[in-house]
Amino acid sequence: MNLGSFFAELKRRNVYKVAVAYAVVGWLLIQVATQVFPFFEIPSWGIRLIVLIIAIGFPIALILAWAFELTPAGIKRADQGELGRPQGARVWIYIVIIAGVTSVGIFFLGRYTNSKQREGSELPAKSIAVLPFESLSEDKANAYFADGIQDEILTRLSKIADLKVISRTSTAKYKSAPTNLRDIAQQLGVSNVLEGSVQKAADQVRVSVQLVNAINDSHIWAETYDRKLIDVFQVESDIAQKIAGALEAKLTGREKRDIESPGTKNPEAYDAYLHALALLTHQGIEPIEKRINFLHRAVELDPNYAEAWSQLGVSEAERYANVEHTEAQSMRARTAAETALRLAPDLADANDAGFLLGISVVKRRQGKLDEAIDMQKRASELDPLNQDIWVNLGRSYRGARRFNEARQMFDRALTIAPGDLDITEKKAETYLAEGDLDAAGRLLEGVEVPPNNIAFALGFYSTQVQLLLYRRQFDQALAKVSADVARAKNLPPLVVAMSHRFTGMVHSAKGDLATARPLFLQAQRELRALREQGETGLPLADTLIEVDARLGERQEVDREADALLKTTAKDAWRFPESQEVIARAYAILGDANRSVPLLKGLLKIPYHLSTTSAYLRLDPDWDPIRQDPGFKKLIEEQTP
Repeated sequence: MNLGSFFAELKRRNVYKVAVAYAVVGWLLIQVATQVFPFFEIPSWGIRLIVLIIAIGFPIALILAWAFELTPAGIKRADQGELGRPQGARVWIYIVIIAGVTSVGIFFLGRYTNSKQREGSELPAKSIAVLPFESLSEDKANAYFADGIQDEILTRLSKIADLKVISRTSTAKYKSAPTNLRDIAQQLGVSNVLEGSVQKAADQVRVSVQLVNAINDSHIWAETYDRKLIDVFQVESDIAQKIAGALEAKLTGREKRDIESPGTKNPEAYDAYLHALALLTHQGIEPIEKRINFLHRAVELDPNYAEAWSQLGVSEAERYANVEHTEAQSMRARTAAETALRLAPDLADANDAGFLLGISVVKRRQGKLDEAIDMQKRASELDPLNQDIWVNLGRSYRGARRFNEARQMFDRALTIAPGDLDITEKKAETYLAEGDLDAAGRLLEGVEVPPNNIAFALGFYSTQVQLLLYRRQFDQALAKVSADVARAKNLPPLVVAMSHRFTGMVHSAKGDLATARPLFLQAQRELRALREQGETGLPLADTLIEVDARLGERQEVDREADALLKTTAKDAWRFPESQEVIARAYAILGDANRSVPLLKGLLKIPYHLSTTSAYLRLDPDWDPIRQDPGFKKLIEEQTP
């Protein structure tokens, strides 16, 4: 068939007319869908589906128009030899269009519907997210009350093991009464959503809640409570039990008692606790300090308030990480968490992410790392958007030398906080621990720590310098340290002392001991002055014992080592790290007899930033004992 006869055949078979008619009808259908679907609150994917069906149906309609024609004898295959005009051609055009659109529509709609059904069925039916409650109080000072009530209801729901409850940290970014509940439910991995509002005036409280199945947008249950402030505990308990019943969640006798327990019978302690809960999602140092003050007030008013003690432990731990990195602050965090666990041992079995994370840190320090990891896993399921949980889980895996799993956890944290220096450093350090300098370099390359942020990113900064030292690129390391120290302004005294130690360490690794010694002496003076001023943190102790060793002061190293071991003796997570600091100090002094036995034991146990044979092989600090037979044997026997 030549080109001319082909186009003639297209015309004879009405393919042109079908194409034009299909385009017109398709355009009309799209216009109708665009205008009408929103009126009936049909989701926007419905319009996209119509467009997709029409687009896919177009070539099918043309193929049908070519292959078949409508005759008095019915539908039959077209005969190329027939040149006469087929009867009923006009009707045939519309039949082709309708058949094409309908068949394709049924096929893809079925697939799409099944896909949506599968999507919904993958979400656990007994799962719920409690969205932020709206504060309807005229007095804006009462806004904290809505946040606190939301968190208390969430806490009571979290006591039900048969119910998956998403933590408040993950729901905080959503506004109250949103319109896109289905999308929110998909993002949080739940089938149901609780919305609510709170109004407080004097000692009167109104709490309104509604439980919605977000998959099919159906209202399951709703109720409004008007109560006196002293009775709000009963409201929270009733809401939790009504939700459990509506979702057919199994409620054990112990769980029912826990839900009905008010936590405290002191209204003032409860009010202070609600103030603290309202600050949970606020970022910065000031909210942490305020939260701690409110929680101290709560436990002073009711020393048996286990929930307040638990939140105090978590908050004190945050203060340790972000404000005061001292042993005294670490002890405050641990004491609060242990008090909570003593008052309410069942907190360890709770279904609340905050409690689980706080108790897991205590378990880790008690040497129960497997239990800590299990708790952190449960916490991550309940609060998937909380980067602190993923970071802590990564740290636990890192301490156990499970490097791939640690990196996976840090990657999850980085999806929540892209580019975070601290998390990036932690991931890079796992590569260093395995001896993969290239992978670590790719992560650290081109990332600059802001000059006045070295205090907050000291780990990242140290890891950058370590990488250069492990590569034996001493000139580059020296250039970096010198330039960064020169441009940094208003650094805390401890960081200034550490910067002098950094610079001296690089000169020493390079073999320039004449330049290194004055820097070590300066760092030693600064560190001792800080100790006289009351500084007792572990970073100071670790740095001072190392500086003493680099200055060859054996007696000072012995004395500092004894003090450091006594300070951390009851902390199974930190005590081995102190032993490693001491082993390093004796290695710098060239004493393999004191260093190697410590290292031999450390390579067999998990602990914070546990050492590896790769570190022993790469770090210049171990050079003074590198030829010792015992040290060589350690490196040969261990992997990585």
